[in-house]
Amino acid sequence: MLIDWFTVGAQALNFIILVWLMKRFLYKPVQDAIAAREKRIADQIAAAQALQADAEALGKDFRDRSAAFDAERAGLLAQATADANAQRERLIDEARQAADALAAKRRDALRTEAGQFKETMLAAARDEVFAITRKALADLADASLEARMADVFCRKLRELTDPAAAALAAALKAGPAVVRSGIELPEAQRAAVRAAIAARFPGSVAPRFETAQHGASGIELRAGGHSLAWSVDAYLASLEAAVSERLAAQVANDVSAAASREAHAGATPAAPTVPA
Repeated sequence: MLIDWFTVGAQALNFIILVWLMKRFLYKPVQDAIAAREKRIADQIAAAQALQADAEALGKDFRDRSAAFDAERAGLLAQATADANAQRERLIDEARQAADALAAKRRDALRTEAGQFKETMLAAARDEVFAITRKALADLADASLEARMADVFCRKLRELTDPAAAALAAALKAGPAVVRSGIELPEAQRAAVRAAIAARFPGSVAPRFETAQHGASGIELRAGGHSLAWSVDAYLASLEAAVSERLAAQVANDVSAAASREAHAGATPAAPTVPA
């Protein structure tokens, strides 16, 4: 078979021309279109990635803000709880202090009232006892009892020592002198008293005798603002003072003991009892 090289050359030239024409008018526009589409897709992907990054940033910012808000809310809640607890404790403490103060005042008032009641009752009993004693002695004060008192009074005159004796002697010399007794002394007792005064205070003015219609039996010598006395009233007054002092000390001891028991037991003490 013979090769027609002219035909082969023509076909080869035609193929080369076809390739150039395709590259020039077909392949290049296709490549440009593909490149443009790839660029558009890449731009869209980049925009989507940017949007995603923005969304992630916004999400992170939201989470951070939410965490900060939660932390701040927890802090405020904790502070509010602490403040409320402190306020509650303060109010409870104030209420407790007010209650303790009120209870202390009530206990003090009860102790004072109990002490005053006890002291009043004891004073009334004491006054009644001494009133009855004075009345009994006044009822029993007959002439024989006054005679015995005159003897006791004369003995007290003899036993009187300085400086009271010197002052009374000067007053008796200046006169006048009065001897006062619970009932009228018989003449024998008056004479005995005059003799005792004259023996103890020579040169003294003779006394005048009077009768006092009050109080228990007794005898008193008075001259110039000075006096010497002996009477059942004096003994009763001394006894009454001693009893009053003992009762006051007993009341004070009872109140102190009640306060001590209250301090140890933490309870309101009972009112002190009146001793029999």
